[in-house]
Amino acid sequence: MTQTISSPSKTLLIIGATGGIGGEVANCFARGGWTVRALARKPKEVTKKFSHLGVSEWQKGDALKSKDVLKAARGVDAIFHGANPPGYQKWRERAIPMLANAIAAAKAENVRLLFPGNVYNFGPDAWPLLKETSPQNPNTNKGAIRVEMEQMMVDAGIKSLTVRAGDFFGAHAPGSWLQNAMVRPGKEVKSVVYPGLHDKGHAWAYLPDLAETFRQLLEQEDRLAENDTFHFRGHFFERGVDMAKAIARVAGDETMKVKKMPWGAIRLASPFVRMLRELLEMRYLWQETVELDNAKLVAFLGEEPHTPLNVALAQSLEGMGCIKSTLSQVTAREIPV
Repeated sequence: MTQTISSPSKTLLIIGATGGIGGEVANCFARGGWTVRALARKPKEVTKKFSHLGVSEWQKGDALKSKDVLKAARGVDAIFHGANPPGYQKWRERAIPMLANAIAAAKAENVRLLFPGNVYNFGPDAWPLLKETSPQNPNTNKGAIRVEMEQMMVDAGIKSLTVRAGDFFGAHAPGSWLQNAMVRPGKEVKSVVYPGLHDKGHAWAYLPDLAETFRQLLEQEDRLAENDTFHFRGHFFERGVDMAKAIARVAGDETMKVKKMPWGAIRLASPFVRMLRELLEMRYLWQETVELDNAKLVAFLGEEPHTPLNVALAQSLEGMGCIKSTLSQVTAREIPV
């Protein structure tokens, strides 16, 4: 495995540290010896609420205000942009300006901008196995915006690092399908909802592994291209429903019922609830097999950071309050998945 370079004197600015991937990146880089600075509109509140994060300094500011981002970025060695509009609302009105501000800051400081990508960029002509060079012809508005965002970094003439991955999951992943649709946070797992067709493959990214991937790549800065992109395979299930069955096993009941997502009811209610319309727009990703080819990443790092599925799920469910810590410890040690 390629050895990473320790960077005890370097500083990373995170935009979106209170989100799932941003928080894991904060913890991962802090463990790796980095000083982590984060942007927050209300630093005093987040300091208490997110004390578990490895953030050394909360900088007061708004990701939508260029002057705030520029100020927060002074003297940093890299910037991680993990901010998304709340509830995925007003994507174009908010996501594009926030990224533009991060790009301006990276340009001003002459540092690399790290960006977590996903599979929204791609349409049916690229499925089922997605490579970094696969054609990007998305058939959704959100996908088109994602393509535009990645191109913005290239056109700006900055150094960038994009890692595309499947659906996020982890102990703190508030916008994930696992937390929002498959189980109920704070409730014991009695059943699991699976959003997709059972026999179609689906890719999942465990956030601590994805964060570690970003760290290992950045710490080999001299080997990266100016605008580099990698695909993260994560946990891929040839039969997507096996993720739901794995959750049931980790929760201690292999006979647990796997329910279907009530797409019909969601469609009926969608005219009145924007979030439901967002879910419907992305349903196509649950109806076809979509897998990420990580050959480039493995060639670069030697291997992809990878937590065993039973451990990753146990830690995720425990963090969401869906299983007890004692069960998590037993599950992580004894139950094969």
